[in-house]
Amino acid sequence: MDVHAADTLSLTSSIRDLSFGNNSVSISFCSGSSGTVSGSDRSLSTGDSKVGGKVSGSMSRDDCQEEGSNVSREPSFRGCGGHVSKPHRGSDVRWEAIGGVLGGKDGDSELGLGDFRLLRKLGAGDIGSVYLAELRGTGCLFAVKVMDKGMLEGSKKSVRARTERDILGLLDHPFLPTLYSHFETDKFSCLLMEFCSGGDLHTLRQRQPQKHFSEHAARFYASEVLLALEYLHVLGVVYRDLKPENILVRDDGHIMMSDFDLSLRCSVNPVLVQGSSDMACRMSAYCIEPSCIDPKCELPVCVEPRCLQPSCFKPRFSNPKVPRVKMERIRLPASGSLPQLIAEPTNARSMSFVGTHEYLAPEIIRGDGHGSSVDWWTFGIFLYELLHGRTPFKGNGNRETLFNVVGQPLKFPEGSGVSFAAKDLIRGLLAKDPQKRLGFKRGAAEIKQHPFFESLNWALIRSILPPEIPKPVDPSFLKHAVKSSAPSNEKGTTAATDSDRSSGPYLDFEFF
Repeated sequence: MDVHAADTLSLTSSIRDLSFGNNSVSISFCSGSSGTVSGSDRSLSTGDSKVGGKVSGSMSRDDCQEEGSNVSREPSFRGCGGHVSKPHRGSDVRWEAIGGVLGGKDGDSELGLGDFRLLRKLGAGDIGSVYLAELRGTGCLFAVKVMDKGMLEGSKKSVRARTERDILGLLDHPFLPTLYSHFETDKFSCLLMEFCSGGDLHTLRQRQPQKHFSEHAARFYASEVLLALEYLHVLGVVYRDLKPENILVRDDGHIMMSDFDLSLRCSVNPVLVQGSSDMACRMSAYCIEPSCIDPKCELPVCVEPRCLQPSCFKPRFSNPKVPRVKMERIRLPASGSLPQLIAEPTNARSMSFVGTHEYLAPEIIRGDGHGSSVDWWTFGIFLYELLHGRTPFKGNGNRETLFNVVGQPLKFPEGSGVSFAAKDLIRGLLAKDPQKRLGFKRGAAEIKQHPFFESLNWALIRSILPPEIPKPVDPSFLKHAVKSSAPSNEKGTTAATDSDRSSGPYLDFEFF
């Protein structure tokens, strides 16, 4: 098949040159692969679906990069060799597969649509559709996000597509996707990313016995999402679209965040803060027991000195029976605590109305402008949904949902088995005043110190056994999906043209 034939495709017709050969479909995860994920926009799941979905709009110019700013853009990676600067994914054998395909091309040829055999449609989002694809001759599976450039220009979404591509090109993190390549034709722009065999957390949650996760499982997924958000904020990226549909599950059970077209890019100034005795004591344990909470405390989480009670401190240093030498040894971790890196883009400001209705922060709905703290609000909604199976402010419609977010207090279901620490963390994250919200000043570093995460060893989080390991992809299922994707004529038989007869059944593209 001519690789360049993809440049002549028409949006109103099927993409017949991206066809399957007459041979059987060969499916594998590339021998030796350590894990794959999907670049899916949004999984189309049934039942318990979100109200309204994603919204996007702009009320005025942002101070950060959305409609253009002085924040520098690094060009996205095209072709092979990107693993050299991405050590977390450097051992991924997909780089070798891509390099092998490019090695058989003449000159400076790059990957194109014709190098892939499209197997099935994974989902559709606001700016494109995502397909499961096999790199021809390798058996390696990828997720290809296909965006129609004419549609993007007509709906003024080209900036969003470019923002997502640029952000993906920057990422190198175990819980964020790898952009292997991006390529374009006259009509389409494509992103080549990792494929996820475990679907998304929204679908996985619906499969649970009571349609919600246990606290152990919720803590696992929330901790990995928190580390991904921390990394994004270090890069000056405000995510703004956190929800279970955008958290994908890799074949090893760990998560991968996806969908960055609503993200905001800003400058960030990392600060190294020297630890102090007061900070160390406050970070060692929050005062979360009801008997320890001062009624005058303004924050749901008692982190202010006037709110802390002596009985809540850990470790305790006031035992007079302890010898002086031993006391000094105990105090050393507090007085000589390690410096802490704070890299929260607190100066980020945007006036855009973007997000998903049930996850929108109050400041976005009110039109006050928002910054990086919207990610901590959505993180609180996210954790609430994992634990309870629904979002806390959901109404009968979008209008009622938005009203509840702004005007109704946070409530937990009666008889909920969720721990006090989990509720306390959610209260801190869902403070309607962003300046009183947990994480506003110190970001993820502040949230990670909450007792809800006390049992976690953050340095070894990738070694934790996931709550659920996805089943391997069944090749026979993919073959069936391929055959069922072929269009039919009025008589119910598979339609065929001259090109079809020579190349076999093809996957019909259905755009938006």
